Amino acid sequence: MLSLDDRIALLKEDLVATPPSFVMARELPFAIFRYDPTHAEESEWIMRRKITLLGTEVENKTHQGIVTLSLARLFWKSIQESEDVAGLIAMEREHSFSVAERQVNQYLSDPDFRPLCDLLREEEKKLPKNTRALFLTHATVFAPAAYRISSLFEQLHRNFHMPTVLFYPGTWNHTLNYMGLRSDDQALGSYRVKIYGRDS
Repeated sequence: MLSLDDRIALLKEDLVATPPSFVMARELPFAIFRYDPTHAEESEWIMRRKITLLGTEVENKTHQGIVTLSLARLFWKSIQESEDVAGLIAMEREHSFSVAERQVNQYLSDPDFRPLCDLLREEEKKLPKNTRALFLTHATVFAPAAYRISSLFEQLHRNFHMPTVLFYPGTWNHTLNYMGLRSDDQALGSYRVKIYGRDS
């Protein structure tokens, strides 16, 4: 397994290529950078600093912008615009955390509410014309099971055009394992998305 800095160096090399060379299919211009937030050298705070530094280095090299977007912000926006946070808290108190979590999954997934894919497409429309790539961060907000990240790729297939790097908190066990909590996150392979931080 390559070190964190080695993986970042590979990602940087692909980001400064014209066009960004991590894009393997126009229908889904994504890459995944996996890191393990339980590892002392890959903690969330360390990653945030390194992501900021990477963005600055790519901007200096390419003279184009890197936009960093917090998935946590979109998470709370989905809840607020679907119902409200107070209503969700009341649901958890009256029923249970798991019931509230299933409701959040509906907000994030169901087109009758404010699904994450729609919010992300709206953000794409706001990006400055000189944007080189989008960084998606703070994916830990979905733990333990509020949203299956692989479903985002399924929903954005053919509907998203900006080269994007998702910084994915988890481990690798023959496939991506979100936060090390499960081993069934299989859906990415069919889209041939490049993954930095896989074992092979």
